Amino acid sequence: MPSKFETLLEVRPSDIDGNRHVHNTVYFDYVLAARYDQMARCYGMPMTEFEKNGWGWMVRAAEIEHKRPLLLGDVARVRTWVEGIGDASRGKRARSLCTIKFEIENADTGKLAAHGRINYVMVDAKTGSPVEIPEFILEKYSI
Repeated sequence: MPSKFETLLEVRPSDIDGNRHVHNTVYFDYVLAARYDQMARCYGMPMTEFEKNGWGWMVRAAEIEHKRPLLLGDVARVRTWVEGIGDASRGKRARSLCTIKFEIENADTGKLAAHGRINYVMVDAKTGSPVEIPEFILEKYSI
């Protein structure tokens, strides 16, 4: 069972759309902010370490299911975990893949606002080509 990590984020006025709730695209921003926090705090390898090594992450696919809205004044609890990373048994391309699952809930009520997954590909930052995830990263992110 993979470890799940949490980050709390306050809903900002700029997150709100014309319907007076968090705009649907902002939920992905919340996941990105949580992942940056958790990469450093929980996995011990912040995004800056990837950048120093000439690597980056590109989104291959993303899906989200919205359950209930978050409103101005709410605090989002963003929970993420690694569902799968670098599956060598599925060929060379699969060794560059990482799937993150997430849940976003209202921290005050505990009710689920949205959940989904994002499939990332680790890439060479200069070329944008997929690169195999090194073993030491697989170990750090397999907790």
